[in-house]
Amino acid sequence: MPLYQPGILEGVPRVARYVLFTIAGEQQPAGAIRAALQRASPLVDGRDVVIGIGPLLVQALGGDIPGLHDVPDFSGPVKVPATPGQLWCWVRGDDLGDLLHVTRKLQKALVPAFALRHVTDAFRHRHDAASGFGRDLTGFEDGTENPHGDAALQAAFVHGQGEGLDGASFVAVQQWVHDLDAFDAMPEDEQNHAIGRRLSDNEEIDDAPASAHVKRTAQESFDPEAFVLRRSMPWMASTQAGLMFVAFGKSHAAFEAQMRRMAGLDDGIVDGVFRLSRPVTGAYYWCPPMRAGQLDLRRIGCP
Repeated sequence: MPLYQPGILEGVPRVARYVLFTIAGEQQPAGAIRAALQRASPLVDGRDVVIGIGPLLVQALGGDIPGLHDVPDFSGPVKVPATPGQLWCWVRGDDLGDLLHVTRKLQKALVPAFALRHVTDAFRHRHDAASGFGRDLTGFEDGTENPHGDAALQAAFVHGQGEGLDGASFVAVQQWVHDLDAFDAMPEDEQNHAIGRRLSDNEEIDDAPASAHVKRTAQESFDPEAFVLRRSMPWMASTQAGLMFVAFGKSHAAFEAQMRRMAGLDDGIVDGVFRLSRPVTGAYYWCPPMRAGQLDLRRIGCP
């Protein structure tokens, strides 16, 4: 059995829910929090439900996860908000109604120690079964530069740190809201140069400007290289829509290197993606490893 939550390595599902829970009330005994997590654990198989634990929750339980911390301030030329979370669940499947019932089961297992804070529903858009890639709501292919095979395992999961840590992953989660009217009003050349690929065939544009998204985030251009495993999905609620950006890594370092460059903190050049979208949330979580098919929560005091 793998040490990692297998849903992280699998491709994005047909539909998903991003469910946030927070510790209920001003104070909860650590024992009550651990009991709630243990009640919920049988519902978290790491495939249909992937779980992430925020720094504040780890602290409340007296745990120690090397490398886990809150999102730093990336704001500069553009606003990049930090909205720390406590317990994050990525509920995955083929039928949104089924995911509703899974969400209800999680909620019932976690009360009274936790309260449901927010749910975002997401979906695949124009998914290509042959390539395994889907499209952002702008029409651009998402995840083109994802690592595969052993490279994905090396990028996404902790190795060589010992029991209770190996197989874990650090995930960055941001909700981006698209300005689709602004995007539609851009000439096609401007759309392509904002991303650095042609919308028509996904080919990279050699003479794209330095602000093009693919140039800002070229993973091999960092020192050290900044590879992450992206598992982003489009979302929609009423008239708003955008991308739930989700990036798993063996640490937060690769995401932070990319985000600093995107936000213009390194050289003052802001990523072209900010012309058509903006982040409204930003949080880090630790996705615990698995042991014998069950969540391994030893590092936060759960047997």
